[in-house]
Amino acid sequence: MERFLESFLRFPLEQLPLIVVVLLIAFTVHEFAHAFTAYKLGDNTAKEQGRLTLNPIHHLDPLGTLLILIAGFGWARPVPVNRYHFKNPRIGGIFVSLMGPISNFILAILGTGIFYIFVVTGVAGSLHPLVIQFFNLFIYFNVLLFVFNLLPLPPLDGYRILEDLLPTKVRAKMTQYESFGSLIFIILVITPLGRYTIYPVINTAIPFFIESIQRIFSIFL
Repeated sequence: MERFLESFLRFPLEQLPLIVVVLLIAFTVHEFAHAFTAYKLGDNTAKEQGRLTLNPIHHLDPLGTLLILIAGFGWARPVPVNRYHFKNPRIGGIFVSLMGPISNFILAILGTGIFYIFVVTGVAGSLHPLVIQFFNLFIYFNVLLFVFNLLPLPPLDGYRILEDLLPTKVRAKMTQYESFGSLIFIILVITPLGRYTIYPVINTAIPFFIESIQRIFSIFL
């Protein structure tokens, strides 16, 4: 039975409980960051729909969570945002889109910082291997979500940021072809084409950011 399950999972079966916990935290904080930023900028839409919360039940998408375990990518339920409640819709839209990935990067920094404190104080040597594995997965997945969501492809946050940075006429044309862009994105993720397009970017960026965070803490701790 275990071999049967592992044949469908992207990650080892024994890591599954830890990965589920990590994703619960990472997805929830990511979506909460979107909702909280929109609320602070004047849009109550997410709050009125019960999304201004750290309760993961309100943020997780069952299919999106399952796919990240099977295919290595996935998503949470998008936070509803009415950009026209912002004083400056474009600037507000950029901040809302950006804060989701940034929240994951902050989580990765916090995870690294806590683990480095364990190392410096000598506690790390007495930690259970599962705890160490949890920190490794926590840092990895949060950096992954940071990098992945900044890709300029619909429906990712990076695409929304790009939309708001470009002139209105270009944005209008992008909107016309957005559905095709989403289809291209799915094809790139689930087919071997991704090995020659988005995966090299992700696989290069993740070690770079993890090593950069570790270097910063190694200097001060």
